[in-house]
Amino acid sequence: MGRPYGVKGRNKKKRKLDDGVGASHETPVEAEEAEELPPPPPEEQEEEVKEGEGDEAADGLPVVPRTVDGKRRPGAIFVLERACLEVGKVGKTMQILNSDDHANYLRKQNRNPADYRPDIIHQALLAIFDSPLTKAGRLQAVYVRTEKGVLFEIKPYVRMPRTFKRFCGLMSQLLQKLSITAVGKREKLLNVIKNPVTRYLPVGARKIGLSYSAEKSVNLFDYVAKSSDDEPIVFVVGAMAHGKIDNEYSDDYIQICNYPLSAACCLNRICSALEQKWNIQ
Repeated sequence: MGRPYGVKGRNKKKRKLDDGVGASHETPVEAEEAEELPPPPPEEQEEEVKEGEGDEAADGLPVVPRTVDGKRRPGAIFVLERACLEVGKVGKTMQILNSDDHANYLRKQNRNPADYRPDIIHQALLAIFDSPLTKAGRLQAVYVRTEKGVLFEIKPYVRMPRTFKRFCGLMSQLLQKLSITAVGKREKLLNVIKNPVTRYLPVGARKIGLSYSAEKSVNLFDYVAKSSDDEPIVFVVGAMAHGKIDNEYSDDYIQICNYPLSAACCLNRICSALEQKWNIQ
């Protein structure tokens, strides 16, 4: 006599659970075996992100309507240093390692999970791209360099992902494929480029490094107001949880507050000072 259907169904359901098919999505990611990947060599041939290669960039990245400065006045350039963006293979998917989802794996590797904070660079980029400065067309360029030394450029008219999950998906695609294109176009909106960043900065641009540990303390609004209107201004800001940026290529190294500031807060202050200087309402 055959088994009752109820028993057979229960066994089938149990096998599915054992295989992970019916597992809850709330299972911590760190339960998976994670494998860190090395950063892509800058000299590798750049590749396009093609449709179907990733959920976050399958159809390209959206752009915002471009605001053109008819007077062609110099704008602001931001260099965000030491961003923590490392790709690791978690289970069968490629992900940006972060302290919330991969804490157990990082501890097994004798690493401090608190150092893996890709949310810092996400918040910093939103501070720049959401500012009236950018919407007025006075953002000239954004460059990001990771802790591993990978340098990439972000066009000033990119619509950055609003959620952290989508942002990590985009960064994972970028670091694997080396470029992200616009929706329906072949224009590269995010592009991995070769170091050093100084080769892409305009000749004569004043490069200003910001750090809480800098000896020179200034009032940022007064400092920016005194800068030349004929040259673009480059601001170098750290996008890491701890430490300070290397000021080797900065013309000036300043402190703008008596308290340590997050990257996003620091960038908000810079954008506000420039908006006041250039009368951007």
